[in-house]
Amino acid sequence: MLSAAAVTFLKRLLDTPGPSGFESAPAKVWRDEAAQFAQVSNDALGNSFAVVNPTGSPTILLAGHIDEIGLMVVHIDDEGYAYVAGIGGWDPQVLVGQRVRFMGKQGEVTGVIGKKPVHLIKPEDRDKGSKMTDLWVDIGAANRAEAEARLTVGDPGVLDQRTLDFPNDRIVSRSIDDRIGAFVVLEAARRYAEKPGAAKVVAVATVQEEIGFSGGGARVAADRVDPQMAVVVDVTFATDHPGIEKKEHGDHKLGSGPVLSRGSIFSPVVLNVLRSAAADLQIPYTLAGAPRGSMTDADAIQVARSGVATALVSVPNRYMHSPNEMVSLVDLDRAANVIAEGCRRVGPGTDFTNR
Repeated sequence: MLSAAAVTFLKRLLDTPGPSGFESAPAKVWRDEAAQFAQVSNDALGNSFAVVNPTGSPTILLAGHIDEIGLMVVHIDDEGYAYVAGIGGWDPQVLVGQRVRFMGKQGEVTGVIGKKPVHLIKPEDRDKGSKMTDLWVDIGAANRAEAEARLTVGDPGVLDQRTLDFPNDRIVSRSIDDRIGAFVVLEAARRYAEKPGAAKVVAVATVQEEIGFSGGGARVAADRVDPQMAVVVDVTFATDHPGIEKKEHGDHKLGSGPVLSRGSIFSPVVLNVLRSAAADLQIPYTLAGAPRGSMTDADAIQVARSGVATALVSVPNRYMHSPNEMVSLVDLDRAANVIAEGCRRVGPGTDFTNR
Protein backbone atom coordinates (compact mmCIF):
# COMPACT_ATOMS: atom_id res chain seq x y z
CA MET A 1 0.00 0.00 0.00
CA LEU A 2 0.95 3.64 -0.30
CA SER A 3 2.94 4.93 2.66
CA ALA A 4 1.40 7.46 5.04
CA ALA A 5 3.87 10.06 3.75
CA ALA A 6 2.83 9.39 0.15
CA VAL A 7 -0.87 9.79 1.00
CA THR A 8 -0.15 13.04 2.85
CA PHE A 9 1.70 14.36 -0.21
CA LEU A 10 -1.14 13.20 -2.49
CA LYS A 11 -3.74 15.09 -0.47
CA ARG A 12 -1.64 18.25 -0.43
CA LEU A 13 -1.25 17.96 -4.20
CA LEU A 14 -4.97 17.41 -4.76
CA ASP A 15 -6.02 20.34 -2.57
CA THR A 16 -3.71 22.90 -4.19
CA PRO A 17 -5.62 24.89 -6.85
CA GLY A 18 -4.17 24.67 -10.35
CA PRO A 19 -6.49 24.84 -13.38
CA SER A 20 -5.07 24.54 -16.90
CA GLY A 21 -2.61 27.32 -17.62
CA PHE A 22 -2.35 28.23 -13.93
CA GLU A 23 -0.64 25.14 -12.52
CA SER A 24 2.32 26.82 -10.79
CA ALA A 25 1.16 26.15 -7.20
CA PRO A 26 0.62 22.36 -7.47
CA ALA A 27 3.68 22.12 -9.73
CA LYS A 28 5.83 23.56 -6.95
CA VAL A 29 4.37 21.06 -4.46
CA TRP A 30 5.28 18.28 -6.94
CA ARG A 31 8.83 19.56 -7.51
CA ASP A 32 9.49 19.95 -3.78
CA GLU A 33 8.55 16.31 -3.29
CA ALA A 34 10.55 15.15 -6.31
CA ALA A 35 13.69 16.96 -5.12
CA GLN A 36 14.02 14.40 -2.32
CA PHE A 37 15.23 11.73 -4.75
CA ALA A 38 15.55 13.16 -8.29
CA GLN A 39 17.12 15.95 -10.34
CA VAL A 40 14.38 18.56 -10.69
CA SER A 41 13.73 21.31 -13.23
CA ASN A 42 10.89 23.07 -15.00
CA ASP A 43 10.32 24.91 -18.29
CA ALA A 44 8.75 28.09 -19.63
CA LEU A 45 5.37 26.42 -20.22
CA GLY A 46 5.16 25.13 -16.63
CA ASN A 47 6.07 21.45 -17.04
CA SER A 48 8.02 19.96 -14.13
CA PHE A 49 10.71 17.29 -14.59
CA ALA A 50 12.21 14.74 -12.18
CA VAL A 51 15.16 12.72 -13.55
CA VAL A 52 16.26 9.41 -12.05
CA ASN A 53 19.42 7.59 -13.18
CA PRO A 54 20.41 10.46 -15.50
CA THR A 55 23.25 8.58 -17.25
CA GLY A 56 21.08 5.57 -18.05
CA SER A 57 19.80 4.37 -21.42
CA PRO A 58 17.30 4.31 -23.04
CA THR A 59 15.31 7.34 -21.86
CA ILE A 60 11.80 6.67 -20.54
CA LEU A 61 9.27 9.48 -20.13
CA LEU A 62 6.56 9.05 -17.48
CA ALA A 63 3.86 11.70 -17.96
CA GLY A 64 0.86 12.68 -15.87
CA HIS A 65 -0.85 16.04 -16.28
CA ILE A 66 -1.07 18.20 -13.18
CA ASP A 67 -3.78 20.61 -14.32
CA GLU A 68 -7.45 20.38 -13.41
CA ILE A 69 -10.57 21.85 -14.93
CA GLY A 70 -11.61 25.21 -13.54
CA LEU A 71 -13.41 28.49 -14.16
CA MET A 72 -12.35 31.93 -15.35
CA VAL A 73 -13.91 35.33 -14.71
CA VAL A 74 -15.03 36.81 -18.04
CA HIS A 75 -17.27 39.67 -16.84
CA ILE A 76 -18.18 41.62 -13.69
CA ASP A 77 -21.47 43.50 -13.79
CA ASP A 78 -22.55 46.74 -12.10
CA GLU A 79 -23.99 44.85 -9.11
CA GLY A 80 -20.69 43.08 -8.46
CA TYR A 81 -21.64 39.64 -9.77
CA ALA A 82 -18.97 37.72 -11.66
CA TYR A 83 -19.70 35.64 -14.74
CA VAL A 84 -17.47 32.74 -15.65
CA ALA A 85 -16.50 30.41 -18.47
CA GLY A 86 -15.09 26.92 -18.13
CA ILE A 87 -11.40 26.10 -18.24
CA GLY A 88 -11.82 22.62 -19.68
CA GLY A 89 -15.04 20.66 -20.04
CA TRP A 90 -17.85 21.15 -17.54
CA ASP A 91 -21.38 19.87 -17.20
CA PRO A 92 -23.00 23.10 -15.89
CA GLN A 93 -25.47 21.04 -13.83
CA VAL A 94 -22.76 20.11 -11.33
CA LEU A 95 -21.83 23.77 -10.77
CA VAL A 96 -25.15 24.96 -9.38
CA GLY A 97 -24.83 25.93 -5.71
CA GLN A 98 -21.09 25.17 -5.50
CA ARG A 99 -18.46 27.29 -3.78
CA VAL A 100 -15.53 28.67 -5.81
CA ARG A 101 -11.96 29.57 -4.84
CA PHE A 102 -10.63 32.25 -7.18
CA MET A 103 -6.91 32.97 -7.46
CA GLY A 104 -7.35 36.74 -7.09
CA LYS A 105 -4.74 39.47 -7.41
CA GLN A 106 -4.48 39.84 -3.63
CA GLY A 107 -5.00 36.21 -2.68
CA GLU A 108 -7.85 33.73 -2.72
CA VAL A 109 -11.41 35.01 -3.15
CA THR A 110 -14.33 32.77 -2.19
CA GLY A 111 -17.61 32.91 -4.08
CA VAL A 112 -20.82 30.94 -4.45
CA ILE A 113 -22.41 29.99 -7.75
CA GLY A 114 -25.94 31.34 -7.97
CA LYS A 115 -28.97 30.48 -10.06
CA LYS A 116 -32.57 31.64 -10.08
CA PRO A 117 -34.48 29.74 -7.33
CA VAL A 118 -36.73 26.94 -8.54
CA HIS A 119 -39.76 28.82 -7.17
CA LEU A 120 -39.18 31.59 -9.71
CA ILE A 121 -38.57 29.35 -12.71
CA LYS A 122 -41.56 28.90 -14.97
CA PRO A 123 -43.03 25.39 -14.68
CA GLU A 124 -42.32 24.59 -18.34
CA ASP A 125 -38.62 25.45 -17.81
CA ARG A 126 -37.95 23.57 -14.59
CA ASP A 127 -36.87 20.36 -16.30
CA LYS A 128 -34.42 22.13 -18.58
CA GLY A 129 -30.74 21.92 -17.82
CA SER A 130 -28.78 24.97 -16.73
CA LYS A 131 -26.35 26.63 -19.12
CA MET A 132 -23.16 28.34 -18.04
CA THR A 133 -24.75 31.65 -19.02
CA ASP A 134 -27.61 31.02 -16.54
CA LEU A 135 -25.16 31.07 -13.64
CA TRP A 136 -23.22 33.76 -11.83
CA VAL A 137 -20.76 33.95 -8.93
CA ASP A 138 -21.55 36.01 -5.85
CA ILE A 139 -18.47 37.08 -3.87
CA GLY A 140 -20.46 39.28 -1.49
CA ALA A 141 -19.59 42.54 -3.29
CA ALA A 142 -22.09 45.40 -3.25
CA ASN A 143 -21.08 46.81 -6.65
CA ARG A 144 -18.63 46.52 -9.54
CA ALA A 145 -15.93 48.69 -7.91
CA GLU A 146 -15.95 46.57 -4.77
CA ALA A 147 -15.78 43.34 -6.78
CA GLU A 148 -13.00 44.63 -9.04
CA ALA A 149 -10.93 45.55 -6.00
CA ARG A 150 -10.68 41.80 -5.36
CA LEU A 151 -11.26 40.13 -8.74
CA THR A 152 -10.18 40.87 -12.31
CA VAL A 153 -11.37 39.51 -15.64
CA GLY A 154 -9.10 36.58 -16.41
CA ASP A 155 -8.73 35.42 -12.79
CA PRO A 156 -8.96 31.60 -12.62
CA GLY A 157 -10.73 29.55 -9.98
CA VAL A 158 -11.58 26.03 -8.87
CA LEU A 159 -14.46 24.57 -6.93
CA ASP A 160 -13.92 24.72 -3.18
CA GLN A 161 -13.89 20.98 -2.52
CA ARG A 162 -11.20 19.43 -0.32
CA THR A 163 -10.03 15.83 -0.35
CA LEU A 164 -12.12 13.35 1.63
CA ASP A 165 -11.27 9.86 2.88
CA PHE A 166 -13.87 7.20 2.10
CA PRO A 167 -14.13 3.57 3.19
CA ASN A 168 -12.41 0.77 1.27
CA ASP A 169 -9.24 2.82 0.62
CA ARG A 170 -11.05 5.36 -1.55
CA ILE A 171 -10.56 9.10 -1.76
CA VAL A 172 -12.73 11.87 -3.20
CA SER A 173 -11.44 15.13 -4.69
CA ARG A 174 -12.30 17.71 -7.32
CA SER A 175 -8.87 17.37 -9.00
CA ILE A 176 -8.32 13.64 -9.38
CA ASP A 177 -8.35 14.19 -13.17
CA ASP A 178 -5.42 14.19 -13.45
CA ARG A 179 -3.50 15.26 -10.40
CA ILE A 180 -3.35 11.56 -9.54
CA GLY A 181 -1.54 10.95 -12.85
CA ALA A 182 1.17 13.39 -11.80
CA PHE A 183 1.26 11.63 -8.43
CA VAL A 184 1.54 8.12 -9.89
CA VAL A 185 4.41 8.94 -12.26
CA LEU A 186 6.36 10.53 -9.41
CA GLU A 187 5.65 7.60 -7.10
CA ALA A 188 6.77 5.21 -9.87
CA ALA A 189 9.98 7.23 -10.30
CA ARG A 190 10.55 7.11 -6.53
CA ARG A 191 10.20 3.34 -6.49
CA TYR A 192 12.44 3.02 -9.54
CA ALA A 193 15.09 5.15 -7.78
CA GLU A 194 15.13 2.68 -4.88
CA LYS A 195 16.15 -0.10 -7.30
CA PRO A 196 17.14 1.44 -10.64
CA GLY A 197 17.59 -0.49 -13.84
CA ALA A 198 19.54 0.47 -16.95
CA ALA A 199 17.15 3.17 -18.17
CA LYS A 200 17.07 6.88 -17.50
CA VAL A 201 13.60 7.72 -16.19
CA VAL A 202 12.11 11.21 -16.45
CA ALA A 203 8.83 11.78 -14.62
CA VAL A 204 6.97 14.85 -15.89
CA ALA A 205 4.03 16.73 -14.42
CA THR A 206 2.66 18.13 -17.66
CA VAL A 207 0.46 21.20 -18.00
CA GLN A 208 -2.51 22.33 -20.09
CA GLU A 209 -3.83 18.86 -20.95
CA GLU A 210 -7.46 19.83 -20.39
CA ILE A 211 -7.13 22.58 -23.00
CA GLY A 212 -4.23 21.07 -24.99
CA PHE A 213 -5.77 20.74 -28.42
CA SER A 214 -2.28 21.08 -29.98
CA GLY A 215 -0.59 18.74 -27.52
CA GLY A 216 -0.23 21.08 -24.55
CA GLY A 217 2.67 20.61 -22.19
CA ALA A 218 3.10 16.96 -23.16
CA ARG A 219 4.21 17.87 -26.67
CA VAL A 220 6.77 20.33 -25.32
CA ALA A 221 7.98 17.86 -22.68
CA ALA A 222 8.45 15.05 -25.20
CA ASP A 223 10.48 17.33 -27.48
CA ARG A 224 12.72 18.31 -24.57
CA VAL A 225 13.23 14.85 -23.08
CA ASP A 226 13.54 13.02 -26.43
CA PRO A 227 12.51 9.63 -25.01
CA GLN A 228 12.55 6.28 -26.74
CA MET A 229 9.65 5.04 -24.58
CA ALA A 230 6.83 6.76 -22.74
CA VAL A 231 4.16 5.77 -20.25
CA VAL A 232 1.27 8.19 -19.81
CA VAL A 233 -0.89 7.98 -16.68
CA ASP A 234 -4.42 9.36 -16.72
CA VAL A 235 -7.87 8.45 -15.46
CA THR A 236 -10.53 6.48 -17.26
CA PHE A 237 -14.22 5.95 -16.58
CA ALA A 238 -14.98 3.55 -13.77
CA THR A 239 -17.86 1.41 -14.99
CA ASP A 240 -19.05 0.03 -11.65
CA HIS A 241 -21.80 2.54 -10.92
CA PRO A 242 -25.41 2.79 -12.19
CA GLY A 243 -26.12 3.91 -15.72
CA ILE A 244 -22.87 2.74 -17.38
CA GLU A 245 -23.00 0.38 -20.36
CA LYS A 246 -20.04 -1.98 -20.08
CA LYS A 247 -20.51 -3.16 -23.64
CA GLU A 248 -19.47 0.35 -24.70
CA HIS A 249 -16.95 1.32 -22.04
CA GLY A 250 -15.47 -1.91 -20.68
CA ASP A 251 -15.42 -3.42 -17.20
CA HIS A 252 -13.23 -1.27 -14.93
CA LYS A 253 -14.05 -1.33 -11.21
CA LEU A 254 -12.52 0.69 -8.40
CA GLY A 255 -9.86 -1.55 -6.88
CA SER A 256 -9.50 -3.78 -9.97
CA GLY A 257 -6.03 -2.43 -10.72
CA PRO A 258 -4.62 -0.23 -13.47
CA VAL A 259 -6.20 -0.15 -16.91
CA LEU A 260 -3.81 -0.85 -19.80
CA SER A 261 -4.89 0.43 -23.19
CA ARG A 262 -4.58 -1.46 -26.46
CA GLY A 263 -5.10 0.62 -29.54
CA SER A 264 -4.00 2.14 -32.78
CA ILE A 265 -1.54 4.65 -31.29
CA PHE A 266 -0.05 2.46 -28.56
CA SER A 267 3.16 0.44 -28.72
CA PRO A 268 2.62 -3.32 -28.39
CA VAL A 269 6.21 -3.58 -27.18
CA VAL A 270 5.64 -1.28 -24.20
CA LEU A 271 2.24 -2.82 -23.50
CA ASN A 272 3.82 -6.28 -23.31
CA VAL A 273 6.52 -4.96 -20.94
CA LEU A 274 3.83 -3.65 -18.60
CA ARG A 275 1.67 -6.76 -18.86
CA SER A 276 4.67 -8.96 -18.08
CA ALA A 277 5.57 -6.78 -15.08
CA ALA A 278 2.01 -6.96 -13.76
CA ALA A 279 1.90 -10.72 -14.18
CA ASP A 280 5.18 -11.29 -12.35
CA LEU A 281 4.13 -8.94 -9.53
CA GLN A 282 0.73 -10.68 -9.40
CA ILE A 283 -0.99 -7.33 -9.84
CA PRO A 284 -4.45 -7.46 -11.45
CA TYR A 285 -5.27 -5.16 -14.34
CA THR A 286 -7.92 -4.69 -16.99
CA LEU A 287 -7.59 -3.93 -20.69
CA ALA A 288 -9.24 -1.07 -22.57
CA GLY A 289 -9.69 -0.95 -26.31
CA ALA A 290 -8.74 2.36 -27.97
CA PRO A 291 -9.42 2.09 -31.70
CA ARG A 292 -8.61 5.76 -32.34
CA GLY A 293 -6.86 8.38 -30.23
CA SER A 294 -6.94 8.38 -26.45
CA MET A 295 -7.78 12.04 -25.66
CA THR A 296 -4.78 12.02 -23.29
CA ASP A 297 -1.19 13.26 -23.38
CA ALA A 298 -0.32 10.02 -25.19
CA ASP A 299 -1.75 11.40 -28.44
CA ALA A 300 0.89 14.16 -28.58
CA ILE A 301 3.80 12.18 -27.14
CA GLN A 302 3.62 9.21 -29.51
CA VAL A 303 4.18 11.43 -32.57
CA ALA A 304 6.86 13.68 -31.01
CA ARG A 305 10.13 14.03 -32.92
CA SER A 306 10.65 10.75 -34.82
CA GLY A 307 8.01 8.86 -32.83
CA VAL A 308 7.91 7.47 -29.29
CA ALA A 309 6.86 3.96 -28.26
CA THR A 310 4.02 4.92 -25.93
CA ALA A 311 1.67 3.16 -23.51
CA LEU A 312 -1.29 4.45 -21.52
CA VAL A 313 -1.93 3.35 -17.93
CA SER A 314 -5.24 4.57 -16.55
CA VAL A 315 -6.89 4.59 -13.14
CA PRO A 316 -10.66 3.94 -12.86
CA ASN A 317 -12.35 7.16 -11.78
CA ARG A 318 -15.99 7.65 -10.77
CA TYR A 319 -17.80 10.94 -11.48
CA MET A 320 -15.18 12.43 -13.80
CA HIS A 321 -15.21 16.22 -14.27
CA SER A 322 -17.33 16.77 -11.22
CA PRO A 323 -16.68 18.31 -7.79
CA ASN A 324 -16.32 14.83 -6.26
CA GLU A 325 -14.29 12.40 -8.33
CA MET A 326 -13.45 9.08 -6.66
CA VAL A 327 -10.56 6.63 -7.03
CA SER A 328 -9.05 3.76 -5.08
CA LEU A 329 -5.67 4.23 -3.38
CA VAL A 330 -5.04 0.54 -4.12
CA ASP A 331 -5.20 1.28 -7.85
CA LEU A 332 -2.69 4.14 -7.50
CA ASP A 333 -0.28 1.89 -5.61
CA ARG A 334 -0.58 -0.91 -8.13
CA ALA A 335 -0.14 1.42 -11.10
CA ALA A 336 3.07 2.85 -9.61
CA ASN A 337 4.45 -0.64 -8.97
CA VAL A 338 3.71 -1.88 -12.49
CA ILE A 339 5.31 1.18 -14.10
CA ALA A 340 8.43 1.08 -11.91
CA GLU A 341 8.95 -2.61 -12.60
CA GLY A 342 8.28 -2.09 -16.31
CA CYS A 343 11.02 0.55 -16.43
CA ARG A 344 13.50 -1.91 -14.87
CA ARG A 345 12.86 -4.38 -17.69
CA VAL A 346 14.00 -1.98 -20.42
CA GLY A 347 17.64 -1.59 -21.44
CA PRO A 348 19.86 -0.37 -24.28
CA GLY A 349 19.08 -3.51 -26.26
CA THR A 350 15.29 -3.16 -26.12
CA ASP A 351 13.85 -2.97 -29.62
CA PHE A 352 10.84 -0.62 -29.69
CA THR A 353 10.26 -1.10 -33.43
CA ASN A 354 6.61 -1.82 -34.13
CA ARG A 355 6.96 -4.96 -36.26
